Amino acid sequence: MDQVITIHELELFLRLFLAAVVGWLIGYEREVLGKAAGTRTFGLVALGSALFAIVSSEGFTEYIGESAADPTRVTSLIVSGIGFLGAGLIIFRGDKVEGLTTAAGLWAVAAVGMAFGRGLYTLGIFSAILILLLLYTSRWIHPEHHDLDKK
Repeated sequence: MDQVITIHELELFLRLFLAAVVGWLIGYEREVLGKAAGTRTFGLVALGSALFAIVSSEGFTEYIGESAADPTRVTSLIVSGIGFLGAGLIIFRGDKVEGLTTAAGLWAVAAVGMAFGRGLYTLGIFSAILILLLLYTSRWIHPEHHDLDKK
């Protein structure tokens, strides 16, 4: 029996693709600065978050209404899981904290991935633009924090 990809499945593929691309774009800014997490990490976090959001909304529909089943719990677990991942990026060196912006970026890109995973395209794109604006404008406002020659 031949299986045909449905329009709905194509939309799910689009959600995953957009999440991965937007995560990659945001990760590029971090990679250019020589940070520990770059395009691959950010792209994977956004893609994984989108996939978790899709699975939580599409994969458990038969359990909706049951007392112990709550597919929305996956969302809260993404947030805490990304927090754990981000904590691994934060390093204390004397009186300086490094990796905080990258960790916060991963946390934010996970939310963007979840937005795409739920089909909230406009929200995901707008949020990604805001993240990029925050990252890039901070380099212009505080160039001393982003010395590219230190790489």
